[in-house]
Amino acid sequence: MEINEAIKRAKENDQKAFNYLLDTFWDDVYGFQLKRVENENDAEDIAIQTFSKAFDRIETFDESYKFKTWLITISKNIHIDLIRREKKSISQIMSNDEKSVLQILDESPSVEDKLITEQHLAKLLRDIKKLKPHYQKVINLRFFQELSYKEISKELNEPINNVKVKLLRAKKLLADIIQKSK
Repeated sequence: MEINEAIKRAKENDQKAFNYLLDTFWDDVYGFQLKRVENENDAEDIAIQTFSKAFDRIETFDESYKFKTWLITISKNIHIDLIRREKKSISQIMSNDEKSVLQILDESPSVEDKLITEQHLAKLLRDIKKLKPHYQKVINLRFFQELSYKEISKELNEPINNVKVKLLRAKKLLADIIQKSK
């Protein structure tokens, strides 16, 4: 399959085209992020977010640009957003002697926060049960058992890229279920 053909088919929601694009450009996006964040797990998470966002908005892709460049731009913006969020969690205050001091905000959960979290978790588990069993399993392995993609690949006896695509799909379907239940 050729890149332009894959993009056209992906715009028509062809799963094989998504797999082809992921396989073709995974190393480029992952490698780009690995150089930026110097952490394999963070690079992998950002790469997955990149493909998720790109695949969700594939119909907006302009063929006059290179697909790889579009993906790298999305990836770079996701990384910048993550850095901004991290900076927001740390506030800068001035001390009495006018020296700058960084103070980390207390983000430990209150009793109310814990109760709300438990309620949200129960609802999330009910929503996960609405997914097909193979999507439930991949969500469980990744987020509840905290297995790496490699470990999930071994567990399911599937190629790692299939696991990534399946997890992408499961997250998208779960997001749709959550959105509809609001």
